Amino acid sequence: MLFRTAVLTTFLLAFAFPAAGQTVRVTFLHVNDVYQFTPVDGGKAGGLARLLTIRNETKAANPNTIFTLGGDTLSPSVETRTYRGAQMIDAWNAVGLDYAVFGNHEFDIRTADLLSRIKESKFTWLGANVIDTKSRKIFADLPPYVIREFNGIKVGIIGLLLPETKETSSMEDSLTVTDYCAVAKRLVREMRVRKKVNAVIGLTHLFMAQDKKLAACADLDLMLGGHEHTLLQSSSNGTPIFKMTSDAREIGRFNLNFNGRTKRLESIDWEIIPVNDKIADAPEFQPVFDKYRGLLDQLAVSVGSTSVELDALSHSNRQKETNIGNFIADSYREAVKADIGFVNGGSIRADLTYSPGLLTKRAVLSILPFNNPIVKVEVTGKLLKQILEHAVARSGRGEDNEPGRFPQVSGLRFEYDTSKPAGSRITAVSVGGRPVVEESVYTIATSDFLVSRGGDGYTMFKNGKLLTEAATAPKDTDIFEAAIRNSPNGTISPVVDGRIKRLD
Repeated sequence: MLFRTAVLTTFLLAFAFPAAGQTVRVTFLHVNDVYQFTPVDGGKAGGLARLLTIRNETKAANPNTIFTLGGDTLSPSVETRTYRGAQMIDAWNAVGLDYAVFGNHEFDIRTADLLSRIKESKFTWLGANVIDTKSRKIFADLPPYVIREFNGIKVGIIGLLLPETKETSSMEDSLTVTDYCAVAKRLVREMRVRKKVNAVIGLTHLFMAQDKKLAACADLDLMLGGHEHTLLQSSSNGTPIFKMTSDAREIGRFNLNFNGRTKRLESIDWEIIPVNDKIADAPEFQPVFDKYRGLLDQLAVSVGSTSVELDALSHSNRQKETNIGNFIADSYREAVKADIGFVNGGSIRADLTYSPGLLTKRAVLSILPFNNPIVKVEVTGKLLKQILEHAVARSGRGEDNEPGRFPQVSGLRFEYDTSKPAGSRITAVSVGGRPVVEESVYTIATSDFLVSRGGDGYTMFKNGKLLTEAATAPKDTDIFEAAIRNSPNGTISPVVDGRIKRLD
């Protein structure tokens, strides 16, 4: 079920009459996938200064309050290109965050920088299944879990990261992500048996299907997750699971009600609170705005305009052809003079729509924040079809239907049918208006992240012939910005023209 307004629901965990005794309430505040501390959607939604106001009010009502983040905050963003995530640490420290699980994009920045960000954090990072293969310990010597005690009630919190991190980030080879189920099963049992905790909370950055699997692996009372950028609730094995959308457009508030005498968790109440411009900024957040004011002002400079609404939403670019995806793919193809422009949908990050009007430097860098080199690679028609099969291998019903690997293309048209098995879904492919021939060769302009690192699982690109080097290749945002500036009157009007067709 998808929440669209504030909802208050009670999930009863026991049907017996509660034993006599005063209720001990522990409150969790939760957000996930927050890439910028400023408001989004034209200032109408999000903003960490507003989160601080909510936290202050919640803490005043219940001192037993814990604030959690479900991963993905240090990258990608416009500010991270300059500050390598330090701006988000400053912001979260000001807000009073308590615990954050690693998201896959925490590992976009260099390990040395990530270790610095961890040291700067006044909150605790968690990631029980993120292992340094050299020391065989949890990355950064972090704890496997934490236990908080309130009025004699012990609450354990464990953080777990998705295994696909190796293919969706720039995680170093010396780090690995181990099986989240096996790790959780062992550690949750340890908390319950040896540490005598009264409840265990799973703080996760996983796909929902993985969250559901985890709930069957380990005895968790509540799971607070992230990763999909979609407001979701579900339940598996009797465990409620929640995820917010991105950039703090709402915050979840969860009250865990314990019997003070038996210490038994008797019920959970929850509320999804929209974070909007009706909520005042907490004044104590102002120093963060002041510290980064110079960069924020620079990003407000205009680079052109659009005459149409641009669809830079994550869920759009990860599952269908979009007008901004077409424009970016066109710009790549033209910049390196290739037959095909190819963009993995997960690299389009703004998660916004842009109304007709001015496009600022922030808009350009928010849409493509990774600063990836765009290289030219030669592939056979046979390899091209393998690339496209991989692109739609997770796009069917019941699969991860918003995969970052889903493509936006130029110079190429294809049709696919997800009712067919993965690996045989492409039904038609043409380049330059002509059907692809397996023995022929074609050139592709795409991110070096896909070609040299096999990002988003595109390992087959290594079977192509690299024609340009990443070190001297133009960067994605420079290409994108130049394409806007060089459009007639500096105005773009991209359209969806049927390059990608889903048949089922």
